Amino acid sequence: MKKVLVIGAKGMLGQEIVRVFGDTGNFEVMAWDRSNIDITDFQQVQNKIPAIKPAILINCAAYNNVDGAEVEADAAYLLNAKAVENLAKVCKFTGITFVHYSTDYVFSGRESAGYAEDAKPDPQSVYAKSKFAGEKAVQGVDGNFYLIRLSRLFGKPAESAKAKKSFVDIMLNLARTKSEIEVVDEEYASPTYATDLAKATLDILKFQSPFGIYHRTNDGACTWFEFAKEIFRQTNMQTKVIPVRADKFLRPAARPKFSKLISTKLPTLRPWSEALKAYLDQAIL
Repeated sequence: MKKVLVIGAKGMLGQEIVRVFGDTGNFEVMAWDRSNIDITDFQQVQNKIPAIKPAILINCAAYNNVDGAEVEADAAYLLNAKAVENLAKVCKFTGITFVHYSTDYVFSGRESAGYAEDAKPDPQSVYAKSKFAGEKAVQGVDGNFYLIRLSRLFGKPAESAKAKKSFVDIMLNLARTKSEIEVVDEEYASPTYATDLAKATLDILKFQSPFGIYHRTNDGACTWFEFAKEIFRQTNMQTKVIPVRADKFLRPAARPKFSKLISTKLPTLRPWSEALKAYLDQAIL
């Protein structure tokens, strides 16, 4: 039975990775969060991880406050780049397969057709640049790695108190107190259901896909406005959604206008609207 170490196990994606891998019965899953290890401390990474001898390390930890990174650049780079380099190095030295997640934000967003795995990144915000620095660190160390890009993650709320809520849950909460909501009708990207991403990660490992970069989002793309409309349509909520331009809201960080991730290496996952229904069917509304 292979041992899998999940870092960031209390986050939205981490908790699904733990559940999905655990449910197979083929893995011994070790679930670690910040209370178990400080991945920004190379000595801790070097001492603690080899001691438990995992075959696979899946890193779900990240600094993902897009606007906050504009004023907390050091914190963003520390967790999204330096910590990732620490993990990648230890994984290479000890023969551990390393799985790390990145984001559609590494692209400029100028290409309306979207971005395949081999497209050239051109990050526009501090958050995006820190995530791209993490990508470069993984590739620079050059161990056995899977670098998986995703976008607009949603799913069961994270166990971690510091984790941010998904757009789906934010919209559901707002709809309980507001009759109208203004939502940006720009920025096309592909929503990604955490459960589907966890299963996709399992498949990549199970079928021993070649090491490298993968795009794993649900199929299709939408604006935030279109996403919100579908949430309320599926839940039969009567909240009116008003489309607005991106500049209606003061947001310090630049967002890509078009950042649909195209999967050229593996079949696409189910459409995002179907994945949304699967989540809403089991969510407590």
